Amino acid sequence: MFDYDTLRVIWWALLGALLIGFAIMDGFDFGLAALLRVLGHDDDERRVLLETIEPTWEGNQVWFILGGGAAFAAWPLLYATAFSGLYFALFVLLLAFILRPVGFNFRGKLHDPRWRTLWDTVLAASGVVVMVVSGVAFGNLFLGLPFQLDGDLRMSWHGGFFDLLKPYPLLCGVLSLAMLLAHGACWAAYRADHAIAARAVRIARATTVVYLVLYALAGVWLAYGVPAYALAGSAVAGEVSNPLYKEVVRGGHWFAGYLQHPAFWIAPAVALLGALGVLWRAGARGLSAFLASSLMLAGTILSAGLALFPFLLPSSLDPRSSLTVWDASSSRGTLLLMLGATVVFLPLIVLYTAWVYRVMRGRVTLAHVRNAHHHY
Repeated sequence: MFDYDTLRVIWWALLGALLIGFAIMDGFDFGLAALLRVLGHDDDERRVLLETIEPTWEGNQVWFILGGGAAFAAWPLLYATAFSGLYFALFVLLLAFILRPVGFNFRGKLHDPRWRTLWDTVLAASGVVVMVVSGVAFGNLFLGLPFQLDGDLRMSWHGGFFDLLKPYPLLCGVLSLAMLLAHGACWAAYRADHAIAARAVRIARATTVVYLVLYALAGVWLAYGVPAYALAGSAVAGEVSNPLYKEVVRGGHWFAGYLQHPAFWIAPAVALLGALGVLWRAGARGLSAFLASSLMLAGTILSAGLALFPFLLPSSLDPRSSLTVWDASSSRGTLLLMLGATVVFLPLIVLYTAWVYRVMRGRVTLAHVRNAHHHY
């Protein structure tokens, strides 16, 4: 069976896979919601856009729940530190999540245009907040977060929400916004009425170009303007999870792992090919552009995760307190038990999700929405 360190790497990969799953499956919901008032020129067109996601958006949030559950059970130090120190940022994120079902359910209760405009704005704002805050949080990982651990592994945090709004994380926030807007626009081009799809194609291409520029800028900035964290010596393998057993230094660059493992370059190549696929196939208004934008998301997140490896949560106050793959996990028994459950249930979730999307396939047309509204 797997040894302790192999299980740690497996769970690092699974956490990344769940994050990618969340970005792909829930990302187009948020991207489309943020574009609701841009793509939809009247109430009927906005109802078309909403009907493309309403049957599935709640199921898509399973990936968010799975990611949080995996972090809680497999990486308890990561979960405790992040959720304690980033409390206000996570509160803002969860508030945006909470407002979504309220918007979906309340929007149609009254026919007053002002009422519907209010909830359309709420849905759009919630989408923007989630996309930007997620990107800002990820960008802060490379700068390090202001926490430290004492000898009993009690965490203290020195900083507030606005301390997270530094230039590089803000760039990552805008990058996340452009990437997920393109993803949402690709979904609209695939599922919405052809009149709306034509607008979605233009937005998908424009936001993808913005993404390419920002992705390149973020990579150059990370390589030359953000000092990296590195383990001083080899990792303490096979030991209990105690971050204070290691030594960490600042210096070098975040792409050192790419130089040691050339296969890592596959991740940014996938992101680039996905973006080019969106530019090429968006005009076809089919599933291919959406699959390309999914590759763009997967490659982007994976390229950032590989650059960060083996760090999960670097500390800017005390680098030795930084959490890594080797010292922030649960016990070997816990990881092994959870892996068994994941092997059983994750394929079932994927299969069920695929079946739901197959059943719900096809365009939502303006004629369908107007006919349903007439009968109502």
